[in-house]
Amino acid sequence: MTFSQRLPGSFYAGALDRVRARMAADGLAALLLDDPLDVAYLTGFHHFPNERPVACWLPLDGDPVLLVPDLEREYAEDQGARAEILAYPEFPGTRSPFAVLAAHVPAPATAGYAPSTSIGRTAALAEAFPGTRWRVCDAVGQVRLRKQPEEIALHEEAARIADRMIDAGVELVRQALEAGGELPTETELAGHVISYGSRLMYASHEDVVVVPMLTGGLVYGGPNSAQPHRLPGGDRLKAGETFMLSLGCAVGGRFVESERTFVIGEPTPEQARYYEAVREAQEIGTEALVPGITCEEANRRCLAVIKEAGDGAHLRHRQGHGIGLGFHEPPWLSDGDATELAPGMILSSEPGVYVPGHAGYRISDTVLVTESGPRRLTAYPRELTDVVI
Repeated sequence: MTFSQRLPGSFYAGALDRVRARMAADGLAALLLDDPLDVAYLTGFHHFPNERPVACWLPLDGDPVLLVPDLEREYAEDQGARAEILAYPEFPGTRSPFAVLAAHVPAPATAGYAPSTSIGRTAALAEAFPGTRWRVCDAVGQVRLRKQPEEIALHEEAARIADRMIDAGVELVRQALEAGGELPTETELAGHVISYGSRLMYASHEDVVVVPMLTGGLVYGGPNSAQPHRLPGGDRLKAGETFMLSLGCAVGGRFVESERTFVIGEPTPEQARYYEAVREAQEIGTEALVPGITCEEANRRCLAVIKEAGDGAHLRHRQGHGIGLGFHEPPWLSDGDATELAPGMILSSEPGVYVPGHAGYRISDTVLVTESGPRRLTAYPRELTDVVI
């Protein structure tokens, strides 16, 4: 049985309707979206961003237009992009890509662009549409906060694969221990789980949506894991130390992350204490992900557990972040984000403590906010006895 990663046309029709309702409320006749994730959300076209602009032109009335360099035209057609495809010859070329667009569409009186659009591109838009009044509009970002049922199904499948990737990593370490030989290096373990996840995806899915990080993750052991975003290196895992599998994947372009910290051998009292503080914080923080609670309040409840355990000095980051088409996207489970949680939001719950010279401890699940409470999409066990190898 195979799993299709492509969303139906009804999803894109609904997305356009939701964005257009916000455009109308903001008094905008058109939107220009050049963030690659906004483009994917509105048209289904996923690409690797580079210096050549790719943008979706969304009028309040009429069909969207997908502006692409000619190098991307066939790829957009192959993906069945849900928009009229307009190609420009090259960049920088003799004519601005946005001038090509302006010659193809009626110039609106008012139009918007996303907060992420660069200053250089806003200047190019103003030059191409001299009679248009431009302003920032986050309509697409706001709509993307709450995932639709079709998207949630993709996140659920990604969670299944991410958990299986953790299984594969643990099994590689266990086999090495039983063989009595060297344990894998961080890079070897990372390569193993990433390739396992990719093989599993292609074996069970049809029409895989390829994104820059289809399967991936950070792997680090011992003192290296005290650096939260350190890339895998050549150091070997060691008996008696901890190691972290910080893994994720994207199905249909929709991400999840599944992270666990493991102990090789019997945990020391110190290791057990740090781990339990993080496990309890992750439990309390996840329970707080309910409709109506603000992101900053959920973060406060989560991190308070670590502070009360006496480990506040080893905190380095917030509780978590939104996950969707972006691996990190709004809302932010952090001080300063007063966004109220709502059904359909998907977030990471990933508190951690990082002790220089010793190790880092982090547990992360991808969590769906529902009317009845939080639902973990990732399901690898979290008790200390579950993470001892």
